[in-house]
Amino acid sequence: MGNQSCALENLVTMNKTLLHQTYNGKKVFLTGHTGFKGAWLLKVLKLIGAEVKGYSLEPENKFDLYHLIGGDHLCESVIDDVRNRKRLKEEVLSFQPDFIFHLAAQPLVRLSYEIPSETFEVNAIGTANLLDAAKDLEKPCSIVLITTDKVYHNNEWHHPYREGDRLGGYDPYSASKACAELVIDSYRNSFFNLNKYNQHKKGIAVGRAGNVIGGGDWAKDRLLPDIARALGNEKTIIIRNPSSVRPWQHVLEPIMGYLLLGSKLAENPLVYSQAYNFGPYTNDALPVEQMVKIAIQSWGGGEYESLATGSELHEAGLLKLDISKAYAELKWTPKMNAYQAVQLTMDWYKQYFEDAAAIIEKTDAQIHSFISVTEAII
Repeated sequence: MGNQSCALENLVTMNKTLLHQTYNGKKVFLTGHTGFKGAWLLKVLKLIGAEVKGYSLEPENKFDLYHLIGGDHLCESVIDDVRNRKRLKEEVLSFQPDFIFHLAAQPLVRLSYEIPSETFEVNAIGTANLLDAAKDLEKPCSIVLITTDKVYHNNEWHHPYREGDRLGGYDPYSASKACAELVIDSYRNSFFNLNKYNQHKKGIAVGRAGNVIGGGDWAKDRLLPDIARALGNEKTIIIRNPSSVRPWQHVLEPIMGYLLLGSKLAENPLVYSQAYNFGPYTNDALPVEQMVKIAIQSWGGGEYESLATGSELHEAGLLKLDISKAYAELKWTPKMNAYQAVQLTMDWYKQYFEDAAAIIEKTDAQIHSFISVTEAII
């Protein structure tokens, strides 16, 4: 852990950024902290000085990002299910957080076809349980709930979706996340109404992000993890739906957006208790096949084969986000294009396959570099 401590010390000595000023010394309750995005957010929160309590299921594998970065040394970790309403409330109330980031979810479209009812329970009821716990907090708290770009009723059009567009969902995952947004809206109106903010002192905001890539994601049926596994084991990459277009972005992009939203929410909850899209620029939404070619180029070699048969489970073929609201109100913009995001991602995976023992340093270096670019903006 010596190299990790050194990296933490180096970052703490940087000029105070808005995020450091907001979160340094503050208590952050983070659900889903053992997941891919949750582990990256946990690492960033520790680098900017937050005290974190995580609540999540146990990681599925010992090579998950959470284990690779030494997650148990970065937070107080509670291993349990967000469907356990009693335990979740106990942990929230005992911690008395200043901020809550809710990332815990069943996040996979294809898996949602196998476990549809569980997907609805985790994503919708789990969100209700979290907000139920927050309702009993007798102190100010800024709450950022993470959903997805897939909450939008997808018309397969070229118009990027805006925050006020109709919500919906074809597959169980997308529908469950749209349900979660209805839960959030209900709690915001019923218990956290802005007209009564002085009574409850809770700001409630939503972050919607597109397809996220980055080192440490080992989930099944995700493009970049599948590519990394194939290249790392010198096998042919198998892809489905090569023409599907997705708003690709590196995981650090929405994470910085979530943190910025949390900061603004704490500053002025009456203004920022809304939903915000976090995605790449519209012209950066690329087809799957092109992303594969970029990944192979970044890796330095490899082959791929398309097995699109037309019999796959339904997945949205085109989905883009309008990020103008995040830019106008939060001053958030993407810092990398899709090509750079893939390069950074493949750089992480290549380090893992060459020398996994150095992955903490690689993760810290990528965060440090990204924050250095971001701090000039925010």
